[in-house]
Amino acid sequence: MKEKIIEVSIDLFGKNGFTETSIQDIVDVLGVTKGTFYYYFKSKEELLMEIHLRYIEDLLMSQREIIEKTKTAEARLFDMVYMLMKHIEGQGQSARVFFREMQHLNEEHLKDIFKKRDAFRLNMNQVIADGVESGEFREDLDVNIVTLAILGAVNWSYHWFDPKGALDEKAVSTIYIDFMLNGLKKA
Repeated sequence: MKEKIIEVSIDLFGKNGFTETSIQDIVDVLGVTKGTFYYYFKSKEELLMEIHLRYIEDLLMSQREIIEKTKTAEARLFDMVYMLMKHIEGQGQSARVFFREMQHLNEEHLKDIFKKRDAFRLNMNQVIADGVESGEFREDLDVNIVTLAILGAVNWSYHWFDPKGALDEKAVSTIYIDFMLNGLKKA
């Protein structure tokens, strides 16, 4: 039942927003009582934290798997962008809730989430720094700004990416990486 509560909540928070979704809305969809909800979660905010933790921990686990592969920095960077796009494609409502509803977490929970988000960002920083060191990427790059730009572009795609659209997540990832590595200038 806990998993069903989480699934329904992700859907409702994604469609209606956290503040616009009541516990009553969640239990009505499930056909259970509020007592059932409170058996698994102390509050709606605790449920939101669980959703956030699951999303970022899943991303971190996938990122670690990519980093452990002995690939070039460019290949690892592509794999990270593709992995993020796959998560947005496969877990669109979770991504929407993660990025849009974070403001509703309390300070303690925000610290936990920011710590994990920072770990993700720093891992990507390291991949880019490795690429600079190996000569794959330019030496004049500000690794922190490049990382933030990549994450900003990819993470924002939850707003516009349509998995049923003309381009799938791999095609979008390829376009992102090509643009990020080659820019707009003609060769």
